[in-house]
Amino acid sequence: MSHRNTRRDFIRDLGIGSAAFPFLLNLPSLGFANQEARKKRLVIMFSPNGVIPSNFWPDEEGENFTLKESLSPLEPFKDRTLTLHGISDKVRGDGDNHMRGIGCLLTGVELFPGNIQGGSHTPAGWASGRSIDQEIKNKLQADAASKTRFGSLEFGVMVPDHADTWTRMVYAGPNKPIAPIDDPYQMFAKLYGRMKDKETLKSVLDDLQDDLKRISTRVSSEDRAILDEHATFVREMEQELKGADATLGHAVPELEPGVKEQNDNMPKISKMQIDLMVNSFAADFARVATLQYTNSVGGAKMRWLGVDEGHHELSHNPDSDEKSKDKLTKINKWYCEQMAYLARRLAETPEPGGSGSLLDNTTIIWTNELGKGNSHTMDNIPFVLVGNGLDFKMGRSLKYKNISHNRLLLAMAAGMGHPIERFGNPDFCVDGVLSGLV
Repeated sequence: MSHRNTRRDFIRDLGIGSAAFPFLLNLPSLGFANQEARKKRLVIMFSPNGVIPSNFWPDEEGENFTLKESLSPLEPFKDRTLTLHGISDKVRGDGDNHMRGIGCLLTGVELFPGNIQGGSHTPAGWASGRSIDQEIKNKLQADAASKTRFGSLEFGVMVPDHADTWTRMVYAGPNKPIAPIDDPYQMFAKLYGRMKDKETLKSVLDDLQDDLKRISTRVSSEDRAILDEHATFVREMEQELKGADATLGHAVPELEPGVKEQNDNMPKISKMQIDLMVNSFAADFARVATLQYTNSVGGAKMRWLGVDEGHHELSHNPDSDEKSKDKLTKINKWYCEQMAYLARRLAETPEPGGSGSLLDNTTIIWTNELGKGNSHTMDNIPFVLVGNGLDFKMGRSLKYKNISHNRLLLAMAAGMGHPIERFGNPDFCVDGVLSGLV
């Protein structure tokens, strides 16, 4: 009998539900650690409105490269960083570049015709295919060895409430956008709502135990025997709840209360969402996640950086406007700081049931809908990778010559153990998986 069947039979015989499998299989005390295949994880992080190329891309190619100002927060992780210059989104069709930029970014396929009018002559609708994160999620969820509670988690930071092509980058399939959860308290409830219910129940049981003790001194011996049976039942319930807590593998995180979804709270919300993501990985709730900051044409005002203008407004200013370029560099540096914080939190979190850290088994990919804001180009789309989850050769600056980003999507899938020959528009996949990554 295989290891997997033996373990699952053992757990089943204990009368434990299948929802606990992902947690129990990581517990060293049960002897299950390291018997499962290595857990690989993928995080795709999005920020909008392009970059200032001269302050973003390394000049050098290869292992000896210098991180420019926008990428300087990644210096502690330079040997685990990979920059990919020259990757272009070649998908065209309906919609403007902001719309196609986010809608085709992870799907690699055209938008449907629709009635959402952007800055082009043709309106558009939703993307006509699923996104690569959901493709990978479906593959992992189809295998009992890699199936997790949620499969994927979609985090957001200040994503607008309204649903349109500019606000969605994740698709379950054609015409099926998935909204990110940008309220940390809502994400907490999704991840740990049942745990909070258990805390409430434990509090009720504690009070009940005290009440039973007080009553037992005032009743007959026959009634006391009945109360003792009740007390035994309550103690058993408490022990079951404690046992359920142990399967989680980490303490339930505490969120700062009362943080409202407001522009100036972006730094707090970002940190809360990142911390929740790291905890979800530690519990093996999911192995695929997205982290979307605002939206395509996002207009956040980063006053905490001394920037009062909206991000999208600034991104339209000409290259001759040095003050605007400095502000945009600050903005992208702040986004990079969020990536660096996520990398640090992953690096300091041990891999449950395995060796090394979460970052050893996770790759973060930071990207954008545009290469440059004021030209609205979809050439040289930013792709910056940190971490070792995809087994790419890190610590390099790579420069390609106008390569279709569909080939990078194929490489993501291959790195996650899901080799496919085409994804999105097949016309952009003819040369196969992007070369030079491994």
